[in-house]
Amino acid sequence: MRKVIAPVIAAALLVGACASVYNQPLNAPSANPFHGVVRPAEAAESGGAGAPGLRSDTVIGLAFSGGGTRAAAFAYGVLDRMAQTPTARHGQLLDHIGVISGVSGGSIMAAYYGLKGPAALTDFRARYLTQDLMSQLNTSFSLGNISRALGGGANTDTALRDWFNAHLFHDATFASLLERRPVTIINASDIYNRTPFLFSPQTFAAACSDITKYPIAAAVAASAAVPAAFAPVVIEAFPDHCKAPLAPWIERAANDAGASPLLHNYAKGLKDIRDGKVKYVKLFDGGLIDNYGLSGITILRAGQLTPYGPLRPEQAVNLRRFLFLVVDAGQGPQGDWSTTLEGPAGKDLIAAVVDVLVDANAHASYAAFEATMQNWRNDIVRWRCGLKRAEAARLRGRDGPWNCRDLKITVARVSFDQLDAARARRLNKVPTTFTLPADTVDEVAQAGGDALSANPAFQKFLKDL
Repeated sequence: MRKVIAPVIAAALLVGACASVYNQPLNAPSANPFHGVVRPAEAAESGGAGAPGLRSDTVIGLAFSGGGTRAAAFAYGVLDRMAQTPTARHGQLLDHIGVISGVSGGSIMAAYYGLKGPAALTDFRARYLTQDLMSQLNTSFSLGNISRALGGGANTDTALRDWFNAHLFHDATFASLLERRPVTIINASDIYNRTPFLFSPQTFAAACSDITKYPIAAAVAASAAVPAAFAPVVIEAFPDHCKAPLAPWIERAANDAGASPLLHNYAKGLKDIRDGKVKYVKLFDGGLIDNYGLSGITILRAGQLTPYGPLRPEQAVNLRRFLFLVVDAGQGPQGDWSTTLEGPAGKDLIAAVVDVLVDANAHASYAAFEATMQNWRNDIVRWRCGLKRAEAARLRGRDGPWNCRDLKITVARVSFDQLDAARARRLNKVPTTFTLPADTVDEVAQAGGDALSANPAFQKFLKDL
């Protein structure tokens, strides 16, 4: 067998050394990159990431993890169960979703729901979950695919982007996504700066490019671009095309070596893009940096100049309950090599190393996010309790008794391991791929709903309502 495989690998390496697979950037230069996003003053301070009009004392945030169609189906099940969970005084739970962050497979559901709202639940199964996307991609273990993988990626982003566009997004751009609630964050990985890449106005402004013209399908394709299977998605920088200043916090964090490594490296990456040091930003699967998609929200909060940002003051003053659910479709440990002296080897070795890196990053991002949310809660409470009565009444839209400390922020995780052990084992065996059998899709979606209903934090949230 070795005598057969060795020449094939050698030939693939030789061809791969000559082949070059790359994607063309789709973003265009703009002299006014914040045009149509927010007012210039808001853009300068918040990077154009303000929360749209949500005047409610109850807000739900969601983060959909990576994991291919398994992750998309699990996220779909969570949303569908929310739609079926009425509350006595607060109407539909879906009406209270204020932010959704998605990474890799989870970004597909996040972007589609962000674009269509609750209507997305009526056709997402038929339009995506039960479709055979894998048949449109180069996936076979062949000399040609190996050489393309070594030359940059077995696939360009064209087939994936075009499929997403034809089946889900229909030429929609971020102009449509940014004007809707909830705030939707699509995450990829900037492999040069080794930081999250957020498809946000402030990121594109650093490149002097207008995000409102960028296709949603292209962003989702970038978020799901697994290395070797795909060539990196490219964003081109045009530093000579605009004079819009970077947000002040970016300059400060980039020049402050004592800032948190996440914030410092992210800000430095944006500054290098604007300064022309990075001409082409290369993007891969967002799960490489953070498979939970939480780092982007941590960065968003860290960059605010007010105690309540990215909320507006009238939103922060009325907020009482904020539940943030991390919908985690990640798999547990795989393979049987832990019970033998030998191994892991071959593809098991590669998978084990990747899983270690992905899970370690995800766990670190979760811990940082919990701390961020608790600090944010304390900042809001101090600000609210320091308001004069007249200002508090103006922001609340009414006068009368008010407990400025009445604010509870809860972060919880919804995952396979919260179901019974036998069911969790079955779900952990569902592969990470773009195509799954319909019965497997339905099993994973049902699990998402059941895991949500069984989640103690979610049940307490409902009881508090």
